[in-house]
Amino acid sequence: MRRRNRTVLRSKLTESLKSVLPITVIVFAVCFTFISIPTELLAAFAVGAVMLFVGMALFNLGADRAMTPVGEEIGSSITKTRRLWFIILVCFLVGMAVTVSEPDLQVLAGQIPAVENSYVIIISVAVGVGIFLVVAMLRILFGLKLSYMLIFFYAVVFILSIFVPDDFLAVAFDAGGVTTGPMTVPFIMALGAGVASIREDDNAESDSFGLVALSSVGPIITVMILGIIYGGEGAEYVSEEIADMSESKLLAGAFLSEIPAEMLDVAKALLPIMLLFLVFQIFRLRLERSAVIRILIGFVYTYVGLVLFLTGVNVGFSPVGTYIGEALGSLSHNWIVVPIGMIIGYFVVSAEPAVHVLNKQVYEMTSGTIPKDALSTSLSISVALSVGLSMLRIILDIPIMYFLLAGYIIALALTFVTPPIFTAIAFDSGGVASGPMTATFLLPMSIGVCSTVGGNVVTDAFGIIAMVAMTPLITIQILGIYHKFKSKRNNDTLPDDEITDEGEIIEMEIVSETTDEAASEGETTE
Repeated sequence: MRRRNRTVLRSKLTESLKSVLPITVIVFAVCFTFISIPTELLAAFAVGAVMLFVGMALFNLGADRAMTPVGEEIGSSITKTRRLWFIILVCFLVGMAVTVSEPDLQVLAGQIPAVENSYVIIISVAVGVGIFLVVAMLRILFGLKLSYMLIFFYAVVFILSIFVPDDFLAVAFDAGGVTTGPMTVPFIMALGAGVASIREDDNAESDSFGLVALSSVGPIITVMILGIIYGGEGAEYVSEEIADMSESKLLAGAFLSEIPAEMLDVAKALLPIMLLFLVFQIFRLRLERSAVIRILIGFVYTYVGLVLFLTGVNVGFSPVGTYIGEALGSLSHNWIVVPIGMIIGYFVVSAEPAVHVLNKQVYEMTSGTIPKDALSTSLSISVALSVGLSMLRIILDIPIMYFLLAGYIIALALTFVTPPIFTAIAFDSGGVASGPMTATFLLPMSIGVCSTVGGNVVTDAFGIIAMVAMTPLITIQILGIYHKFKSKRNNDTLPDDEITDEGEIIEMEIVSETTDEAASEGETTE
């Protein structure tokens, strides 16, 4: 058992290193070639990178042992009751609980100048997630078509956008991205898998995806409604001062002073989920003692990992992101921020904790037919494009709605030709890609560029999270279309499924590509 635990931890550390190392090398390369950066900031970034490395490994280990099994057990349990009112109540409360505690939502809410009390934004977003998590669960239970629901709700979003003040427009779309972060994604994806597990039809597995997609729509609508109520035109953004880290003691003090605050925030984040698990364990689940202990240990891993991760990004990454943005924006050839932003965006998405959770879930649900590398590469390309377009938008002062409207029209049009499982994964990926790394590194970077080139931070810099959340909807669906035509050409299909011309999925045996060995029914071929 100990040897197995060491092997798993070593695997998580290796995975984490592959995620954090590229973005670290890129930032150092930028700071040594294109711009000059104070040594203390670079030192803080290096310390933050180490904390990210360890924190992400522990978080992923904790998500596997706690968040995912708890979500699956609760999802399966509430569905077996067959009481619709109970399912609706639990899903609404779960959606609100995990959202209120989402770390990157708190980061975004504290930077919105149009609303002085950040809790107004947080509660509005939480209500939106709660309502739409209920909608997502009902979709799974009744087998409703995801693409039709997405088209309807995004039509509502763009109609509402006509009446929303400019100061709330980009923020509303950003809110839809940050809600689906490291706390929310593992839990609600597992919740959906648990609910879908009691269905016996062919589409149950594919329908388990899409929860993140619908949960991301709710906050956009609620924040837009809040914007219509508040108004808020002319609000000015006030940037935070970078802490003095010019000496080694000050550098250490900056990290040590942040740790207690993150410990409290992460404790608030995990407590509702732990209490929910304990209540269900006492009254419904009644898991074996060994399973409960394993889950509780997983919560400890998750807690420690998130504390280290968030401390690293808030103290080490966020100030460097702002400084790099300001330095690149002040160059005479500031257009260079576009390709540099694209390179940073390509690698920064791999450092998002929730991305690893999604990759693992997709890999397992499709029995490895959709490889992790293909999904990760598609996400990296999409985020690179979104960051590049965001920087170009800031420099040229292009309204964000031009990009969002065109992007979502393309994404929703693709749903008619993309296999349903890829549509669900694509819209889930949009929320997953825009996590704490985007909120605490890419957003400060765009704010730095915008403030230097003389743009309006509220309308121009904000919106990068929305762009990061939008582009995966297109690239992952294109991957699905490619997979569809490749399957037809090679007579190779999704596990237990075959994609028909209409994009529907029908049950069949897995066709092995190996010539020497054939997998027996229900097994995967190595």
